[in-house]
Amino acid sequence: MDQAELQSSGTMTALPEMEQLWMPFTANRQFKTAPRLLVGAQGMYYRSHDGREILDGTAGLWCVNAGHGRPEITQAIARQAQEMDYAPPFQMGHPLQFEAANLLAAIAPADLKKVFFTNSGSESVDSALKIALAYHRARGEGTRTLFIGRERGYHGVGFGGISVGGMVANRKVFRGSLLGNVDHLPHTYAPEHQSFSRGQPEWGAHLADDLERLVALHDASNIAAVIVEPVAGSTGVLVPPKGYLERLRTICDKYGILLIFDEVITGFGRMGTTFAAQYFNVTPDIITTAKAVNNAAVPMGAVFVRNGVYDTVVNGAPEGSVEFFHGYTYSGHPLAMAAAVATQQIYRRDRLLTRVQDDGIGAYWQEALHGLRDARHVKDLRNIGLIGGIELEPRPGAAGKRAFEAFVACYERGVLVRYTGDTIALSPPLIIERGQIDQIMSTLRDALRAVA
Repeated sequence: MDQAELQSSGTMTALPEMEQLWMPFTANRQFKTAPRLLVGAQGMYYRSHDGREILDGTAGLWCVNAGHGRPEITQAIARQAQEMDYAPPFQMGHPLQFEAANLLAAIAPADLKKVFFTNSGSESVDSALKIALAYHRARGEGTRTLFIGRERGYHGVGFGGISVGGMVANRKVFRGSLLGNVDHLPHTYAPEHQSFSRGQPEWGAHLADDLERLVALHDASNIAAVIVEPVAGSTGVLVPPKGYLERLRTICDKYGILLIFDEVITGFGRMGTTFAAQYFNVTPDIITTAKAVNNAAVPMGAVFVRNGVYDTVVNGAPEGSVEFFHGYTYSGHPLAMAAAVATQQIYRRDRLLTRVQDDGIGAYWQEALHGLRDARHVKDLRNIGLIGGIELEPRPGAAGKRAFEAFVACYERGVLVRYTGDTIALSPPLIIERGQIDQIMSTLRDALRAVA
C-alpha cells in the first residue's frame, strides 16, 4: 500500500500541523522534516502514524513497566474522573491519596514509609532536596545546606536537579542561574577497567572515597545530602562498581549526611526488586521516584522518606503550624492516584516487580545483549536488571550522530530504542518475552550494519 491507500484504509493517520509545538529534548527542525508519530499502544507495541507496529524497547521512556493499554488502569482513571476530577491538596485530602501512599509504603525498603506526592521525577528531586534542608534545620543544624551530586548524573530539569546533576548539555545554557552551594563526585565509568562488564563492574568501589575529600574541603557541618542514581540511566547506563554504594552509605553515616537515591528509572521492578536500594542492599534516607509508579498513565511522582526524617520535620514544628512549606497544585491528583492504585495492584498480582529475577528473563536479557559484542561499531556493552547500554564508536567530528542514525534505523525496522550521546539505551516493559528480546537485538544488529 502507498500512503494514500494506508490513509484511506484507516491504518494511517494524517500528519497534523506541526509548526506551533516546541518539542522537548528534540531537534525540532530535524524532526518536523521526517516525523515519527505514535498513535496507539497495546502490550509491548506502539502503532505508528503510518500503520506500523513498533516493538517498545524502552518502556516508553523508562516508565511503562506493566506494558501499554492496561484496561484496569484506564478504567480506574475513567471511574475517578466521573466521580471527582480534582481535589485541592492543601489542607484537604481524598481517600485515594492515602490508599496509594499505604500501598507504596508497604513495598518500600526498610523504614522509608513516608510518601510525598509530586507530578514528575524533576519535582521529586527538588522536593527531596528541600526535605533534606528542612530536616537539618529542624534538628538544629541549619548550616547544612550544601548538596553533593555526581558528574554525568541526571536528576531532572528543575534548577535544583540540574544543579546537582552533571550532564554538561543540560547545564551549560543555565550555568549562571544554578544553585551555587553544590559540588560533585566523579562518575564511576572507567572503560579501561570496566568494558563489557556483566552487571556490576569489579573495579571502582574506591571512587566513593572522593566523598571524604569533599567532606574535608567543605566540612561535614555544611553538607546536607549526597544524591546519586543507583544506576545512571540518561547519561548512558553506568552501573555502580561492586561496593561503591555501600561505601557512600558508610561515609554519609560517618558524617551525618543524608543519602538520596534517585530511583526515577530503577524503581518498580526494573532491577528485579521493587527498588534498586533492595537490589544493592543499601538503604538511603530518601528515594525519589516517578515514571513507573503508575505506569506513566497520568503524570505522577513520589518521594519516599525515612520515618525519622519525617518525624524530625513534623514533630519539630509548633503544634497546628504547617511543618513543611512545599507542595504542588496537583500533588496527589485523584486521577494519578487512581492509576497508581491500579498499577500497584497489577504489579502485585502479576508479580512483575520481581519477574526480572524470578523467571530468568534478566539472565536471558544479559546474554542476548552481550551477543552484540561483535556487532558493527560497538565499543562497549553494559547491563543490569532489565537495562542495557550499547556504546558505539563515535563518528569523527560528529559525536552522537551515529547513535541517532541507529535509533532511526531501528524505528524504521519496527523497534523503538533510545539514544543518549553515542549510547543506545534499552529498558523494555517488564512483560517482555524472550522472542521479543531476540527481535530487539537482531534489529539492532541489522541497524548497526546499515549505519555508516
